[in-house]
Amino acid sequence: MIDLVAISVSGPSKLLLQFSDGTEAVWSAEHLIERNTVLTAPLADLAFFSKAFIEGGQGLAWPNGLELSAEALHRELGDAGRLVRRAA
Repeated sequence: MIDLVAISVSGPSKLLLQFSDGTEAVWSAEHLIERNTVLTAPLADLAFFSKAFIEGGQGLAWPNGLELSAEALHRELGDAGRLVRRAA
């Protein structure tokens, strides 16, 4: 099981995600923001986007109830070749 261990804002609509297997990547929420739904539209506001938090290690979440699983994010970033091993 892959968990999120740390997140930090790395730009508008971008987060640096660090995973329990020692990998990390910058993830962009642009594809979610473009959907412009009730849950995703608020991500366009940097103040709201910056309120992202880790929900029990299992997912990335925002106060409006939007949640993304750590495993799905890890798989998406790995498939795109964007995961890198964190420096010790």
